[in-house]
Amino acid sequence: MGTILLLVIYLAFISLGLPDSMLGASWPVMRLDLNAPLGIAGLLSMTVTVGTIVSSLLSGVVVRRFGTGTVTLASCVMTASALIGFSYAPSVVWLIVSAIPLGLGGGAVDAALNHYVAARYKAHHMSWLHCFWGVGATAGPMIMGAFLSGNASWRDGYLAVAGIQFALVIILVFTLPLWRARAGKASTRSEVEHSETASPSGREVASKPLQVKGVKLALASFLFYCGVEMTVGLWGSSYLVKERGLAADEAALWGSIYFAGITIGRFITGFITFKLSNRLLIRGGQILTLTGVLLLLLPLPTGCALAGLLIMGLGLAPIYPCMLHETPVRFGQEHAGKIMGYQMAVAYTGSTLLPPLLGLLAGFATIGVFPIYIAVSAAAMMLFSERLNVLLNRRHERSADIHPL
Repeated sequence: MGTILLLVIYLAFISLGLPDSMLGASWPVMRLDLNAPLGIAGLLSMTVTVGTIVSSLLSGVVVRRFGTGTVTLASCVMTASALIGFSYAPSVVWLIVSAIPLGLGGGAVDAALNHYVAARYKAHHMSWLHCFWGVGATAGPMIMGAFLSGNASWRDGYLAVAGIQFALVIILVFTLPLWRARAGKASTRSEVEHSETASPSGREVASKPLQVKGVKLALASFLFYCGVEMTVGLWGSSYLVKERGLAADEAALWGSIYFAGITIGRFITGFITFKLSNRLLIRGGQILTLTGVLLLLLPLPTGCALAGLLIMGLGLAPIYPCMLHETPVRFGQEHAGKIMGYQMAVAYTGSTLLPPLLGLLAGFATIGVFPIYIAVSAAAMMLFSERLNVLLNRRHERSADIHPL
């Protein structure tokens, strides 16, 4: 029973990733059909993310009232309906209205299922959960690209994904009894892992989580990470079309390859974590990301720029899950829960603000500022992350002086 429910949860995360990457792939064609400015994509992305933030903050209360299964079912109905709204949109205003339930539904599923898996399944399943999101995020542009390369339109692409979402709704309806049967059964492995997480020696005692030294640096790292990931996903295809001369369907395919890099990278990271620490994986991912950006910045052939997108996806893959997993080690178990919530909220804020900011800059200049913008944001992410590492190293050295072997 538990295995079947876990498969349903993985399917739900695939469906969660599907619409996340479709707007960037379809926007070069959508905006022409709707006679919309280039920068409107940033407004749509921001609307979706604001809805995600709101539903994530409310998810705890809603899940306690209705249960995870019911919330997941309702959220999938909302996202499927929103995608149908996209497919029949006669104007940009209609798209903005449809983006509201898309964000609300996606945020509720994300927060509810992350909490559910953490509490009731073994810890390693959390890593694979984010990998399955990547499967959906990779498939979204591929589905859209298939429709754009044929005689169909972007509207048919959104309608097809809505059909997939409604198929999941049917599965969730039939599996609701499984959710109720699993209610209240927490994973012993999960409880043990949380209880055994030690507070770092020498860490400053603080009454409030934000008073713990280093928390603000960690929050800044999350803000720029999600800003980079979402900005590349939203604007990468438009950059390839307008600056590199690719056809819309080919650009959509490479947008899909970028998300494939994130997905494959997270799958591989699950094995690498047995050998390397979170800190090394975070640093290595940031260096690899900057390497991919460099291939976009330099006046190299288009093939190098395409390779840069894939390299950025591979580089970004380990950063987010490793930063989340490192939270109790960095700041202590007593504050980890609240700090985790702050990090998620700031991450969504980065997803909300940074992509439309690039759209605004592109409106004043050209989409050619894309690689420069990504380079600055990725460098800022690494700067704050390394400053946090320096702070933690000093804390460890002070602890060693106080408690010598």
